Amino acid sequence: MSGYLFRSYGSRYISILSRVWSGNSQMMKNSEATLRKTLEAKFPQAKNIVVNDISGGCGSMYEIYVESKEFKGLSTVKQHRLITETLKSEIKDMHGLRIQTSIAD
Repeated sequence: MSGYLFRSYGSRYISILSRVWSGNSQMMKNSEATLRKTLEAKFPQAKNIVVNDISGGCGSMYEIYVESKEFKGLSTVKQHRLITETLKSEIKDMHGLRIQTSIAD
């Protein structure tokens, strides 16, 4: 039973996937704070950056809100592309991402 998908914990074998889904995995790379810091570095003029894990704590789905002057003159699609390009390496490990942007005054 041991192999890539299972690890031995004492006399029990636990699926690595069940550890990821339960939110207790050491493999989880992303966190609200990490994503927020990445966005703050890319958008230093942002008035507001909010990142919420909406997956129940396992880090597979996030809701992101960014309000910045840097979005002025850009369509919503281009604003969202800036967010996804900024988080490109993090997104590949996610199930989904919900993005909302607005232009700061």
